[in-house]
Amino acid sequence: MLTGIHVCNEMDEHIWRHFVETGPDGNVFHTPEMYQVFARARRHRPSLWAATDASGSPLALFLPVEITVVNPMLRPWTCRAVAYGGLLCADGAAGRRAMGSLLATYSDTAPRRSLVTELRHLSDAADLRQALGDTRFSHEEHLNYLIRLDRPPADLWLGLSKTARQRVRSAKKKGVVVAEVTDMTGGDEAYRLLEQVYHRARVPLADPSLFRGALCLLYPRGMLRIFTARLGEKVIGARFLLTYRGRILDWYAGSDRAFASFSPNELLVWHALRWGQEHGFRVFDFGGAGRPGEHYGPREFKAKFGGDLVNFGRDVLIHAPLRFRMSRLGYAAARGLLWGGAPAGKRAPA
Repeated sequence: MLTGIHVCNEMDEHIWRHFVETGPDGNVFHTPEMYQVFARARRHRPSLWAATDASGSPLALFLPVEITVVNPMLRPWTCRAVAYGGLLCADGAAGRRAMGSLLATYSDTAPRRSLVTELRHLSDAADLRQALGDTRFSHEEHLNYLIRLDRPPADLWLGLSKTARQRVRSAKKKGVVVAEVTDMTGGDEAYRLLEQVYHRARVPLADPSLFRGALCLLYPRGMLRIFTARLGEKVIGARFLLTYRGRILDWYAGSDRAFASFSPNELLVWHALRWGQEHGFRVFDFGGAGRPGEHYGPREFKAKFGGDLVNFGRDVLIHAPLRFRMSRLGYAAARGLLWGGAPAGKRAPA
């Protein structure tokens, strides 16, 4: 630990919030509100790791969330810690030094309940690469699409591929409409659609308490929007969006495969883009597009909307190497056991 740097796991909420709101890359996953959402969610355990100077002012933080979304009996083989927003530190050398001290302390003292800690960067963390390497984090390539919203509506529309524009028009002609969810009943309805999608893909989905907590805590603060695509009274698509500091983040999404010809996904994304533009947001973040060189169906879908392909990557710290290797070897079999049938693709389609 560097002289004058204090690593802590508690912070005054007002100081914490101010640091995130004014930090260069503060995002929704760094906020006290998102921490509280995860704290309410079943099988999620968030923690705050922060580095402050001698006066108590924060210089760096991150918020890993311990997650076990499958059978608790399998916790030793499935629990992982994910810092969804990556790292946040103050500009300049002082911030980088504080982050180095914070990562070193975390690497040495973090609980070993998790197999691995994964940092999912929403912005470029190249300046912290040395500190990450020094504390045994290994870097992995990971892509994402970012769509600029601060441009004329005509430019946004022309940024879509010809196929995407055709599908948006087709959805409207076939009577698909987009509705915003504002209450728990609508949120549960959208969640049930996600359940179908994730079960079909044989990928675990977070407990409904995560989404109910988000609707309760984030929606009143303007930090969450849920849009559903409807055909008559039937919900055929849903998108959960996190909205914070000019960024819309595509959090969870799914559609009813039986209604694929009605193009609910394309219509929902287009609606989210236009809504964001009309409400002064600067960027739409697709939340990930897989690894370079690997086939990933959702990347093909996301590419149709004219975003910029970025590679901020992820950094991973393995706490239990043997258990981690064994869990990866058994993952395909476990998916078949827990969700039925033979293993399918890696995650639900966009």
